[in-house]
Amino acid sequence: MPSRRSIHIIFRQFVLACCLFAASPGVFAQPQIKSQEVSEADGIPVLIKHLPDWENVRNNTVFIQNSSELRNAIENRPVLELIEFTAGTEAVTAPYPAGNLLIIEYTNPQSSLDADGRIIRHLTETPQNPPVIYRRIGNYNAFVFDAADQAAANVLLDQIKYQKIVQWLGEDPYLLQRLERYFVTTTRDIFISTVIWIVGGIGLSIVTGIIAGFFFFRFRENKRATRTAYSDAGGLTRLNLDELSE
Repeated sequence: MPSRRSIHIIFRQFVLACCLFAASPGVFAQPQIKSQEVSEADGIPVLIKHLPDWENVRNNTVFIQNSSELRNAIENRPVLELIEFTAGTEAVTAPYPAGNLLIIEYTNPQSSLDADGRIIRHLTETPQNPPVIYRRIGNYNAFVFDAADQAAANVLLDQIKYQKIVQWLGEDPYLLQRLERYFVTTTRDIFISTVIWIVGGIGLSIVTGIIAGFFFFRFRENKRATRTAYSDAGGLTRLNLDELSE
């Protein structure tokens, strides 16, 4: 049988191991969520570089990865309560002359689409003053707050380019809509092209006929002018029906 001293040593080692295991950082903690994409050249998150004229607003840019950071960056915006920062969701905000721009990037189209529906419904039911200019661009949900000019805010949103390929894991819910749009667009283009060709052909035929008739008439007149007038009526009166004799 093991001695009492051996049992005591084993017990102390067990307690020490438990203490070290509990004190080890990150054993039970959730791993920190990093940026989805970081530039290999300078380590700056790619989302920041998708801001319009990002280099000039870099010093005033705020990169956001959770709801508390979002509330600290942009205060008193009820619509932002609808934003859920699931794993991988990121946001960036920066001030512009047209207003404060906020871009939220989701990791998949489904999440972005769900947020888009909630945001549009909220903005429709609860108009903001000054108005909040909103648009979904790819997996980006973009806002312009404190916009004095709606046209300038839309120009700012136009400068946001979503440079990623959206690929649905299951069936594309917009496949039928795209096919319908393709069918309508193709039918419209064919109809317009057909009408243009028909009208153009008729117009060209009319113009060609007028030009050909004019030259034929001039040719006949010139040929008639060179002929010598004669009469075979033998002193009798003759009707000049062909207008070629006198």
